[in-house]
Formats: sequence, structure tokens, C-alpha cells
Amino acid sequence: MSGSLKSLAYAAALCTVCGLLLTAASSGLKPLQERNILIDRHRNILSAAGLLLAASTPSPRDIEGLYSSHIRPLRVDAVGRILPPSEPANAALPIYLFVDGQDIGGYIVPIDTRGLWGPIQAYLAFDKDGATVKGFTVYQHAETPGLGGEIEKKWFRDNWVGKKIVTRQGKFVSIGVAKGRVEDILPKEKHSHYVDGISGATLTGKYLAAGLAETLRLYEPVAVKFRKNLLHELGAATTPR
Repeated sequence: MSGSLKSLAYAAALCTVCGLLLTAASSGLKPLQERNILIDRHRNILSAAGLLLAASTPSPRDIEGLYSSHIRPLRVDAVGRILPPSEPANAALPIYLFVDGQDIGGYIVPIDTRGLWGPIQAYLAFDKDGATVKGFTVYQHAETPGLGGEIEKKWFRDNWVGKKIVTRQGKFVSIGVAKGRVEDILPKEKHSHYVDGISGATLTGKYLAAGLAETLRLYEPVAVKFRKNLLHELGAATTPR
């Protein structure tokens, strides 16, 4: 065999071995990667519910312990009825109750909507009144850093706390993203229904607000039960705090 053929054979064998090693490593790491993704989502759910301090760095074990103790993942149907695990439902909506023992503190809605450069995935938590935002977290997006990417920053997330999805008359209005500071451009009666926008990221705010309104409208039957203190109709064996 000539020197050139030997070199080609060696290179081919090396590529094959490296490919097999990379495949084995990827397969071996996949369970760990999936677990890390799950823990990150649990961390964001807890943060939205106000169960994690912003500056804290809990261990994965602490996160799973808090999640197991205080979060109840459920599914609801179109009329806000909680579905048992055994009941199939193609249109079931995932929802999370945050609890303290047998007392419900509120609920968390997963948000999966369009952004400017890709999906925005987040969690929006509501107080037990079914109208007031308790917290907002973003766990995945593809927005531009320094522009639309500001949606994951603390200042933007804090923006949402205390905002309301219904008017004083009980009309559903969702929450909009203003094109600037709410107090500077909107009348006072709309302040509680909008958050400050991000400079240079008008489209990100527009898409987020539109997707949020569409999602929250689906969850209105649940929100109404909270607003009317009719949690027994959810089928949950808990009572509001």
C-alpha cells in the first residue's frame, strides 16, 4: 500500500472512531441534558410564583424539593375543569397551581408565543384573585441581545408584577407592551394593563403581547373561577388562602 493510501485509510479510520465516540458521548449526556432543562423550567416556574429569591442560587436538589412541595401541575379543559391524569384530551391546557399545604396561592400559565426571531417561552403567574400578575419569567427565546433579548432581564420581568388582566368592571383586556414607558404615553386608566416596552424592540413586544392575549383568553374559564372564588369547581382538593 502506498504512503498516500495509508494516510487516507488512517484518516478514514480516525474519523470513524471519532464519530462513534461523539455519538456515544451525545447519547450518554442526553439524559443529563434533559434533566437540566427540566430543572431550569422548574426554577422558572418557582420564580414566577415568587417562591425563589431573585438573587438566590439554589441547588438542583433544592429546586426539586420546592417544586414538589409547592407546585401542582395539572391539565384543564375548555371550561376550566381540571382533568384527571387518566382522561385523554387533545385540547387540554397545562396549568400549575402553587400551594402551601392545602391552600392555593394562585396559578401559573405557560406561555409559548412568536417572537421576532423565534419562539418565546415563558411562565406568567397570577395571584389567587385571578386578575393580578404575581410574576413573569422567560426561559427560552431567540431575541437579539440588548434589544428584544431584554425580555429575560430583571427590570423587564419586574415590570409585570401587579399588572391586571381585567378592568375594574371585570372585562378581560390581557396585558399589553407599551412602545416606551407606560406613564409617559398612556392614560392613567391603562397603566395597570400595560408594561414598559423595550427601546428598539417594538416587534418583540408586539408579538409577545399578541401571543399573551391569545393564550390568556384560553385560560379565562380558570381565571373566572379564581375571581369568583369558585375553586371547588376546579375539582381541586384545596382552598384559596
